[in-house]
Amino acid sequence: MVIKHLGALFPRLSEEHLNYPEVAFQYAVHRLNLDKSLLPDTDLVHHIEYLSTDSFKAVQKVCKLIHVGVQAIFSPSNSVLATHINSICDDLDIPDIGIGRSTQDFSINVHPSQEHVNRAFVDVIRYLNWTKFGILYEKDHGIITLNQLSRSVQAEVHIRQVSPTSYLSVLNEFKNKEIHNVLIDTNSAGISILLKNILQQQMNEYKYHYLFTSFDLETFDLEDFKYNFVNITAFRLVDMGDVAVKEVLKDMESYDRHILKRNSSIYNFKKSVSIETEAALMFDSVYVFAIGLQSIYPLIHLPNSTCDDEVPWNGGLSLINYINAVEWKGLTGPIQFKEGQRVQFKLDLIKLKQHSIVKVGEWTPQNHLNITEPSLFFDAGSMNVTLVVITILETPYVMMRYGKNYTGNERFYGFCVDILETISHEVGFDYILDLVPDRKYGAKDPETGQWNGMVAQLMKYKADLAVGSMTITYARESVIDFTKPFMNLGISILFKVPTSEPTRLFSFMNPLAIEIWIYVLAAYLLVSLTIYIVAKLAPMEWRRIHPCDLDNLTISNQFSLSDSFWFTIGTLMQQGSDIHPRAVSTRIITSIWGFFSLIIVASYTANLAAFLTVERMMNPIENAEDLASQTEISYGTLESGSTMTFFRDSMIETYKKMWRIMDNKKPLAFTTTYEDGIRRVNQGNYAFLMESTMLDYIVQRDCNLTQIGGLLDTKGYGIATPKGSPWRDKISLAILELQEKGDIQMLYDKWWKNTDETCTRKSNNKHSKANALGLESIGGVFVVLLAGILVGFIVAFFEFLTNFRNQAKSMRINHEICKNHHNAHVDKDYVSPPRSFWVEMFEELRFAIWCTNKRQRPELSACCEECQIN
Repeated sequence: MVIKHLGALFPRLSEEHLNYPEVAFQYAVHRLNLDKSLLPDTDLVHHIEYLSTDSFKAVQKVCKLIHVGVQAIFSPSNSVLATHINSICDDLDIPDIGIGRSTQDFSINVHPSQEHVNRAFVDVIRYLNWTKFGILYEKDHGIITLNQLSRSVQAEVHIRQVSPTSYLSVLNEFKNKEIHNVLIDTNSAGISILLKNILQQQMNEYKYHYLFTSFDLETFDLEDFKYNFVNITAFRLVDMGDVAVKEVLKDMESYDRHILKRNSSIYNFKKSVSIETEAALMFDSVYVFAIGLQSIYPLIHLPNSTCDDEVPWNGGLSLINYINAVEWKGLTGPIQFKEGQRVQFKLDLIKLKQHSIVKVGEWTPQNHLNITEPSLFFDAGSMNVTLVVITILETPYVMMRYGKNYTGNERFYGFCVDILETISHEVGFDYILDLVPDRKYGAKDPETGQWNGMVAQLMKYKADLAVGSMTITYARESVIDFTKPFMNLGISILFKVPTSEPTRLFSFMNPLAIEIWIYVLAAYLLVSLTIYIVAKLAPMEWRRIHPCDLDNLTISNQFSLSDSFWFTIGTLMQQGSDIHPRAVSTRIITSIWGFFSLIIVASYTANLAAFLTVERMMNPIENAEDLASQTEISYGTLESGSTMTFFRDSMIETYKKMWRIMDNKKPLAFTTTYEDGIRRVNQGNYAFLMESTMLDYIVQRDCNLTQIGGLLDTKGYGIATPKGSPWRDKISLAILELQEKGDIQMLYDKWWKNTDETCTRKSNNKHSKANALGLESIGGVFVVLLAGILVGFIVAFFEFLTNFRNQAKSMRINHEICKNHHNAHVDKDYVSPPRSFWVEMFEELRFAIWCTNKRQRPELSACCEECQIN
């Protein structure tokens, strides 16, 4: 039977404290001696020395173990002592198998590689989206490299070196600075004090998140933290759910009680299967040595080195190389080395839940972080949590009821309030809704760099959520977080509805300009006179009146002055005339006039339809370019809003020009509320640049306002949270679910398209469908008709008057003749009573009304019945 000696160094503890790594070391040796499958015909004998903090005594104890003839030394986790121990082992080529976080050369470190551990914690910090956090570390203990971590994450990091006596003061500092995320890299022995100080500072609420670098979270007493919803996360090396691990731990418990005769156990407070990481690493390190020794056994011999001779062991270097090549799965998972550093392992990411610690993911050097239960990170479904939510009054997003009967959240109502209420039920939280003090959304002062409004409140962690018509922008996203957008929108222009052109009585004359009408009238006069003159000169236009009466040759011309005007107007009106030109010259002129009339009438007819059936609006502006290129209409936007920021930071020339104009007119160009901007638009000669959703709401309720042009940009409304808030992702998932189910669209229809509040607006599609003509459009035609009839009656009256006077004069002459003739035959005076003008007109009208069947009209009486003049 071959004897192999193993040496181990453990810190000296008091009798009431059990050294778990020592128990695991002794148990591993005991188990290997019972199981001869690895090292047949071999017994392992262990030699244990206890160390203090004195490095000189530590070196003496190492030399004592080497003098005994140990073939490997298992060193403690103390990095200072490990450096001295490793230097001696390196000189003598004796394997130094460490269970701490040493990065010394020529040693075997079963603890995961320092580089990989740092990367694992960086991945967790990035996943949790920590943009501001603190680090508590103890000197010569840190599991992570602080400078490497600070370079790997882009965040505001507050690093504090602590000791058990300074925990409380540093925690109080973090609380005052609103640092809610803390990375704890301290000795496990002081964790109980740290946890008590956290409770004392009342930093055990849901908003706090503690990430422990210790792999022994399951051994901590977290009873006081389970029901306050505080977030506690850590990694573990030992998978307590593994069946093989449970069997080893159960056997180790039995060995501790029966072989070592101790009442203490490796079981933790709640008697659930658990083991400290250092103890598990010690167990694995003994097996790693045994597997490496098996590969070279029995070629290796007992070392005869001493510290005095400083002669290296001949077989030591080979044994180290074989141990470096070991691949095995132990209590801490898969094990593999590269240049003495462990590069193959699996870290389980665990998190404290209400009743237990659960696994939420894992990290491996190959696949890095893999979150298997993302909902458990931000699971607030069963939390009795009350969040502080700030908002700003904006119709219809958030409105307030004013009255003594309304208190608390009942005071508020609106679109965003309904969404918040729905999300609170989905995610699982209560909330207190209140207004932001300065009544602003939040913008950054370009001079001071300070934020205001709701953004400032979230940055100072004075609120948990900000709900309202808050636009997601790059500048805001850089200092706070936003959920997924619950509404998409853009910037548009609100303007007063342009007035229609006043409908005039003579609108039918609009198809031709006034100067065209004048030119047509001038052409009519010119052509009429030309025809009259040319007809006089053309022989073909003259003809005999009585061609058979050779004694009285009388010729006439059909184009008298009045007939020439009548012929021209008849042609223009396309009615024709009984007069027909005979001469070539007159025919040429009349043909050209006919062609001219055809074009004029056709043009008039074609344009008349457009003028009388399509309503034309007088739009002074059509888009942002029109607005920027004029000076008569002023414009502006909401102060300290995303729209103002858009124009201020835009690189587009049109928007830059608009911003310069608005900035020069400050503060007149900006309004403190939307209501103020809407009021100024209604007053006229002002355009308000605002977000399209709010504009749509206003336009549907005020028919005097309209939207000009399209959207100037595209963006979305989101719920804002402080940086790194655990509520962002959960609320985002709830928003996506509400969008897929159509709940948000139904809320939009409820608040935007309520028929009781919307106004009736004329169809905007005026150019695609003609409007019915009204009397106001073509009433002028009837006026012309009535005026023509009236003029006709007046002319007829004067014609009748002229004729009556002529007839009366003729009657007097005839009466004299008749009288002379009567005197010649009858010696009697006779005078015919004359008819008056009005009696004659009355008789003429009576004849027109009642005697329409007669062919002959009553003639004026020339003389007495006995006297007739042929």
